[in-house]
Amino acid sequence: MTYLDYSATTPVDEEVLNTFVKASKYIGNPNSLHKLGVEAKELIDASTKQIANILKVKKEEIIYTSGASEANNLALKGIEVYKNRGNHIITTELEHSSIYGPLNYMTNNGFEVDFVPLKNGIVDIEKLKEMITDKTILVSISAVNSETGVRQPIEEIGKLLKEYPKVIFHSDITQAVGKINVDLTNVDLASFSAHKFFGIKGIGALIKKENIRLEPLIHGGKSTTIYRSGTPTPALIASMAKALRLVNDTLTEDIKKIQILNNKITENLKQYKNVYINSTQNSIPHILNVSIIGVKPETMLHALEEDEIYISTQSACSSGNTSKAVMAVTNDEERAKSSIRISLSKKTTEEEINSFLKSFQKNYQRLELNK
Repeated sequence: MTYLDYSATTPVDEEVLNTFVKASKYIGNPNSLHKLGVEAKELIDASTKQIANILKVKKEEIIYTSGASEANNLALKGIEVYKNRGNHIITTELEHSSIYGPLNYMTNNGFEVDFVPLKNGIVDIEKLKEMITDKTILVSISAVNSETGVRQPIEEIGKLLKEYPKVIFHSDITQAVGKINVDLTNVDLASFSAHKFFGIKGIGALIKKENIRLEPLIHGGKSTTIYRSGTPTPALIASMAKALRLVNDTLTEDIKKIQILNNKITENLKQYKNVYINSTQNSIPHILNVSIIGVKPETMLHALEEDEIYISTQSACSSGNTSKAVMAVTNDEERAKSSIRISLSKKTTEEEINSFLKSFQKNYQRLELNK
């Protein structure tokens, strides 16, 4: 089997799973005052400290959620507490569906949403500056697009937005954490999920800087913070801390390895007449998006699946036949309708890439002949 869909989800690392199993023995409710509860809380506190140190934030700024989708919903809907300041939100055409869903909800509740123009897939910072008004309260821009891998200069954007004290800056960093270094110094809110970096599904977090207020999505009962009620899950939290530490330990060398594998695929696929590379020089090497003109994405996906090679079409949470992200980057509807995503990780081997390229060549030739 050749798995090349790491951006959708990653397999759980064995060490992470072992941590989860061991931590599951902490049976006490972390909110209980007895010995078992105190032990469970101490485990959560130690794990939170680890995560905070790696991401260079304060442990009090971490809100645990069920994943990035919940974290994105909390970040966006939560800023309704600032509605007296204004109702204007700015975002991009490169966001995840768990950003667009809450934004659609918010437009039905009196908010106005505008999309900042892009240059080769990158936010036009001068245009962004021009779009900010006295009613703007939120800018939400993902650090890395899940389909094309395009990386946004969130550090530069955050620095700009600090000139506007009323504006809160949110970034979905789900596709960045565990892949690249991210500086959250000037980011007010940041969402991520453990299953994107070899953690277990069902746990994620929202980083909320101390000076930011939010309206919770889930009310009722004591938890690790006042912003997300519910009984804390020590085993999931401990396992996420372990997963984050493991990927962070080898981050630099992993990026170099993945870049070599990405280059090999890119150079090979460039040789095909109707294949176009949609990822850009600003894309992280972990995500490679290509279009095969005249071939339906799902047709190629299932053809490769016959050889036990697994890729993706759009983001696993996307809907519709046209990729908004590819359209935003290429401005080409044909490419947006025929894109596939190959996503790599530190666990990807050169042998797997060779298997993919061999299968791609066979299926490309067959599908071209049948057109």
